[in-house]
Parts: sequence; structure tokens; C-alpha cells
Amino acid sequence: MDRRTLALTGLIALIPSGLGAEDAQDKAAVLLKHDLVVTATRLETPEKKVGSSLTVVTGEELVRTGKALVLEALEAVLGLSTIRNGGPGATASVSVRGANSEHTLFLLDGLELNDPINPSRSYDLAHLPLSEVERVEILRGPQGLLYGSDALGGVVNIITRAGRGRPRLILASSADTLRTFISDISLSGSGRKTDYSFALFHERTAGLSAASSAYPGNVEKDGYRNLSFAARIGYALRPAASLTFTVRAAKARTELDNFGGPGGDDPNSLQDYGTLLVRGQYRGLSRNGRWEQALSVSWLGARRENTNTVDEAHPQDRDEGLYRSDIFKLDWQNNIFLRAGNTLTAGFELEEEKGRSDYVSESAWGIVESRFPSARAGSAGVYLLDHWEIGERFFVTAGVRADNHSHAGPAVTFRIAPAYLIAATGTRLKATIGTGFKSPSLYQLFAPGTSWGPVGNPSLRPERATGWDAGIEQSFMEDRVVLGLTWFENSFRDLVDFDFQAGYVNIGRARTKGLEASAEARPADGVRLGASYARLSARDEDAGTELLRRPRDKFSADAAVRFFGRFDLTVTALWVGRRLDRDFSAFPYQTVMLPGYVLLDAVLAIAVGSRLDLFARVNNILNTRYETVWGYGAPGLTVRTGFRLAL
Repeated sequence: MDRRTLALTGLIALIPSGLGAEDAQDKAAVLLKHDLVVTATRLETPEKKVGSSLTVVTGEELVRTGKALVLEALEAVLGLSTIRNGGPGATASVSVRGANSEHTLFLLDGLELNDPINPSRSYDLAHLPLSEVERVEILRGPQGLLYGSDALGGVVNIITRAGRGRPRLILASSADTLRTFISDISLSGSGRKTDYSFALFHERTAGLSAASSAYPGNVEKDGYRNLSFAARIGYALRPAASLTFTVRAAKARTELDNFGGPGGDDPNSLQDYGTLLVRGQYRGLSRNGRWEQALSVSWLGARRENTNTVDEAHPQDRDEGLYRSDIFKLDWQNNIFLRAGNTLTAGFELEEEKGRSDYVSESAWGIVESRFPSARAGSAGVYLLDHWEIGERFFVTAGVRADNHSHAGPAVTFRIAPAYLIAATGTRLKATIGTGFKSPSLYQLFAPGTSWGPVGNPSLRPERATGWDAGIEQSFMEDRVVLGLTWFENSFRDLVDFDFQAGYVNIGRARTKGLEASAEARPADGVRLGASYARLSARDEDAGTELLRRPRDKFSADAAVRFFGRFDLTVTALWVGRRLDRDFSAFPYQTVMLPGYVLLDAVLAIAVGSRLDLFARVNNILNTRYETVWGYGAPGLTVRTGFRLAL
């Protein structure tokens, strides 16, 4: 396969094949996918040649399981733990291999989503739908070399779908027993030089009580609504050069409660959220086929407003806050094809982030104001990555990166990821060692002091991580059965923590280690079986205690069967073990143990003709009562039904 074909194939890789309305061109695209991934090397690479620990949730799986949000697609992924402070729209986050949630870097088509005005610069997954998502790639382990700051634990890259083929209009709608109504409209296609994809997503739900109804005083349901728009337009300047313009916008309103646990209900606490992303990219291959470059410019703006006025239950309490941020980024990547099997990737990134916030609360204790004036920080990074292979058996990716933050100073990271393929036995050996860093957030650097003492600290250093993993993957029966086993360990130092006398300081240390096992089987056409298990030890090295909300054990299994040519049944099971948390409803807070839980889901999809799909999904069949955060509610048994029509 020549490089131009490889580049083209990477753009159409892993297209979902769940609808009968796909035309011959789409089916050909699916056949060309060759299991290419982009997140592990920033270049379209066959997955078998990647030494990193990587999971891909394909568009086919997303369509088959009938999920609506990115958070739902990540719940059962190996090595990840997800938490949410309540029902739909509540704050949601992900931990990779036991790292803090802010140590996961979220990307959308390679553009980072982590919010600069969040105190720890984490990303809230609550409002990100799966509309027009082609696949999700999850990369585990420190990834400073490829992605700079924030990727200490790993990277989640959401990759959207480019339009192709004749114009297609897709109408989808569903409703469930939580009085949730979801509508999704998309239009896509391509011509001789252009491709386009537009999507409009709307969700509205009565929800459930954010402060769990299992505790006294929590009876009011907290609703949610979300309106999201996505557009992607591509233009071919010539056969090996293109321009892509992307716009994504979201507006959401979430009803909140004051806190989790007894008496946490609040009837009029609201959060309004809005975000706008604009990106332009040029990608082209030189005429001699040896130099490919991708130059992108992007801007991401976010606005979050919290309002909680007095009410009968809280006649003296009110609070309101306004938080604004934006990120400007320039990314220039160059892939130099030195010879067959040897590619050198060099790049430059320039970023500026800004944020400001205003918060005021009033209670019987008086008025408290916290005003964070507009602050900004810049960073620049250069990286060099070499990927070479020997005889279609030995593959190595290695490189180094240097970054400089305008306030936290320099950081140097590296990564080495070899893989060895024994074709005769179907065995793949892989390993990685690498480092990562996280520059302090704007709030950690510049938050004004209070009467209690200092808060922000301009002298903070970057947080740092070093990690390694080693694993084996064994396939049988012409890849119909694949087994995997990986050991890993990560150490974190200079973690930013809060000290009441000194404010934010670099004092934290932590260590995570564990085992990841997976199995996948396709015993017959139309039948897929999968399972994964993760064993995790995550400890605070300073306190000598387990880190909060990290389950020691997690097991997931799924079975998908197609029968009579038009019925698809998928059953999934998830077991999450015990983990520590804190009960903040009492003073002083208490450390509690959250019990383990089992979730069983099933979805049945029916193809009615070539254009219409119907589905019915049952979540939490066992009606398990559980919490991912102490005191906050989680859905019980729910039933969702819907359709998808392709025109």
C-alpha cells in the first residue's frame, strides 16, 4: 500500500457498518480499514504495529449498543473508571489506570478539550454526545511525548466522521422511562472535491435526584437538556492535499443539588453550560510522496454559569458563579517518510489559554466572594518521533519532546514503545516506558488569597509521571480468538495539593500498578464474545492510603449475536469492586467504603427493510442500587426504545 492510499485509508478507517442502507462505496471503505489507529503515533498505523496499550471503541459497536453519550461508551473500557455526581448532565469524569481525572487528556479530532478555568484543568464529560462520532481511541499510560501537558494517565481521542458517498439524511429518535427524549438529525455526503457532515443533537430528560433518593430528604428530580451542533467540511485542493473546517457547539442546562447524601436536595440550583469549537486544518503530501504535513489552527471557548437563589428549604442561602475560558492552539506536524518502514515525525505546538471567574455566596455566616480576574498562560512544545520496523516483525516507536510553560517553566518527556510479532504462532509482545507532565492550572497559579491565607502559587512546578507496561497478545483460529495480558506501573511526583497555610504546593506523590486481561472471540459469523478484567492498586505515597474512587477490581463482559439476518442482540455485564470515598455530609468528613455493584444491560436492534432500524435497550436489568460518588444518585432499571431512519 503506498503512502497516499494509507493516508486516504486513515481518514475513512473504522466506519460503522450497522445500517443496511450503506451503499457499495461505504462497504468498500469498511473493507479498507485494516485496523488503523492514529492516537498512539499521531499517524495512521496498523494496530498490530503499535506497542502502546490501546483500546478502540468502533462506530459499529456504538451503533449496536444504542448508547448516546461518550461517557456511556467508556464505562466498560479496560483500565478506565468513570464517575458521575448524579444523573444526566451531572459532572462526569474518567480515571485511567488509577490516575487523577485531571490526568486524562481528552481530544476531539486531536484538539484538546480540558477546561482551563476548572481548578484542576480537568474535562467534564457530561455534555458530549456520540452524534457523528466514528470511533473513540483510548491510550493508556503517560503520553507527554505525543501530547504535552495533561496526559499523565492517558488520552481519550474522540474521532468524528467525515462525509462520503451520495447524500444521506439520517433521522434518529428515542425515549426512555426516565422521561428522556433524544433526537439526532444528520446529513452527510461527498462530491468530486468536497465532503460534508452536519449533525444536530437534542436531549431532554426529567432525570433523577442528583442527591440520591436512597437518603432522607431527597425527592425532587433534577432534569437536564442539551442541544449540540456539529459540522465538518472538507475540500480537496489536489489528490494528496485537503482543507478541513470543523465547528462544534453545545448548550446545556443541568438541574443540581447542593451536595450528596441526606438533605442534599435543592429545588432551584441550576447550571448553564455553553461551548464553541472552531478548527481549520490543512493536510498535504509532497509530490515525491516523502513529506506529509498537517497544519491546524483552533479555538475553543467555554462558559459555565451556576445560579442558586433562596427557596423555602434554604431561605438564607444563595450562590452564583460565572466561569469563562478559551484556548487558542496552533499545531504543525510533519511526517517524513525516510524509507520503507521508517517514518520520522516532527512537530511544533503553540498554545495560549485564558480564564476568569466570579463567585459569590450568601448564608447565615455572611457573604463570601471569590473573584478570579482574567489570567492567561502560554506554552510551546517541539517533539521528534521515529517509527521504524524490521521485516514486518519488529516495530519501535521512540522519541523525545521539550515544552516550555510561560509560568511553570520547561518540561522534557520521552517514550519508547516496541512491539514484536511472531506471525507463525499469532503472538505479539509489546512494552512501553515513558514520561508525562501536567502544567499547573490558571487557578492553581493565580487564584487570589483569602482571609484564611494564600491560594494561588506562581512558583508551582509541573506535575510529573513515569510509567511502564509490558504485555502479550495471543491469537488463535485465524484471529477468531484473541487473548491479552498486560502489567503496568506508574509513579507520580510533584503533585499539586492544597495546604491551608501555603496555598497550592507541589507535595503529592502517588503510585499505581496492576494487571489488565482481555479476551475476544468470534466463534461463528454474526457472533462476538468479549471480556476484560483489571486489577488495580492505587496509593497515596505520602498518606500511605488507597486513592479515592479507584475500584480494586473491575470486570466486564459482552455477547453480541445476529440472527435471521436482521436481529442484533447485545448483552453486557459490568462488575465494579469496592472503593474508598468520603462522606462530606458530616463534619469532619468521614472516609467510607462504597460497595461493589453489578450492572446488566441488553439491547435488541431490528432492521426493518434496508433503511429503518428499530431498537429497544434495557439498562440496569437487575435494578441495582449503586453510587459512583458517595451520596449521589444513579439510574435504576430503565427502558429505552427508538428508531434510526436513513434516507
